[in-house]
Amino acid sequence: MSEKIETCLFSLEVGVRWLRKDRSPEGRLPFYATPGAAGMDLIACLDEPVVLKSHERALIPTGLSLVLPGPHVVALVFARSGQAYKRGLTMGNGVGVIDSDYTGELKVLVINQDPEQAIEIVDGERIAQVLFMPVYRANPVWVEEAPETERGEGGFGSTGFHLT
Repeated sequence: MSEKIETCLFSLEVGVRWLRKDRSPEGRLPFYATPGAAGMDLIACLDEPVVLKSHERALIPTGLSLVLPGPHVVALVFARSGQAYKRGLTMGNGVGVIDSDYTGELKVLVINQDPEQAIEIVDGERIAQVLFMPVYRANPVWVEEAPETERGEGGFGSTGFHLT
């Protein structure tokens, strides 16, 4: 499954280090499941299964460390929609942010959202997906006023819920 993706206008070389010297990295490289996939699947690297009761959280190791090309790139870790829908396994922090200067093991914070069933996570299971995005560094400056807009200060739900 880890066939090389065609180089395109937006391709990016990302270093991946294998941290588990006690086992082979075979089949552990992140991969795109389909040619149209935006995220690369991440694989659990477990010595034994992890069982999460309802609403329990756990850090699931991947055995990998990412080497991003610089501070202009961030790796964002998201839940896999199939895991969330079929099993209730989601990200405990919504989205994991892997900064370019983090060199430790990539671990996925998961939570069992199923109200009743326990979830077993096993070695080799696809548990999350990682996307690589550009980073824009903000230069905050104080301003006296915000420009007028149609929405203005309308917040939660202020633009409506239905098309009509």
